[in-house]
Amino acid sequence: MKSLLLFLAGVLVGANVVYFLVTGQCLAPGTRQPDAIAFPTTRPAPASKPPAVAGTPAAVASAPASAVQAQAPAPVALSPPVTNSVGTGPLGLLLPVAGIAASQLTDTYADARGGGERTHEALDIMAARGTPVLAASDGKVAKLFTSALGGLTIYEFDPTGTYAYYYAHLDHYAPGLADGQPLKRGDVIGYVGSTGDASPDAPHLHFAIFALGPEKQWWKGTPINPYPLLSAQR
Repeated sequence: MKSLLLFLAGVLVGANVVYFLVTGQCLAPGTRQPDAIAFPTTRPAPASKPPAVAGTPAAVASAPASAVQAQAPAPVALSPPVTNSVGTGPLGLLLPVAGIAASQLTDTYADARGGGERTHEALDIMAARGTPVLAASDGKVAKLFTSALGGLTIYEFDPTGTYAYYYAHLDHYAPGLADGQPLKRGDVIGYVGSTGDASPDAPHLHFAIFALGPEKQWWKGTPINPYPLLSAQR
């Protein structure tokens, strides 16, 4: 009996030693040892990060979608297309008299002709008789024609059939020139003269441009002032 009491006392003392080592407390006689020991579950808060500077990748990544859209740059507006500053008409025309500079031209488009009965609607380019006349544009000979007013003339259509170029008062045509002949810009097509109603003392090229109608009639169209188109070549 005494041995049994000593054994139970030893067990109780051993349990108190173990409990004391774990919890720092002695287990009172008759107290049940807990099933489990609770350890702290709260983790320390992470170190705070410095605030992101607006506009940096970190700030954009952490911002809500609406804020990112608000920071996005506005779309760049495209500039409107540049229009021809010299007015309506074909571009890239060659001045059709050899050796004449654009600075020598005078705007005669609105001058009166026929005693004031009509408007000139063309450009007179003064030059010595026999000066080569050049094709102002690629195209083809639409008509070689002789008239009382224009004298020896050439009607040229551009490649698209949009515009016609009229060369008048020629002294003579370039050798071999014929209706329907293809032309390249700068080809010699005739020579300055004073045929028709031009003064023999003032040889010149009468040069006109007109927009063709849907019928593509070589003798008819809407006149366009050649002066701004040729004088722009300064």
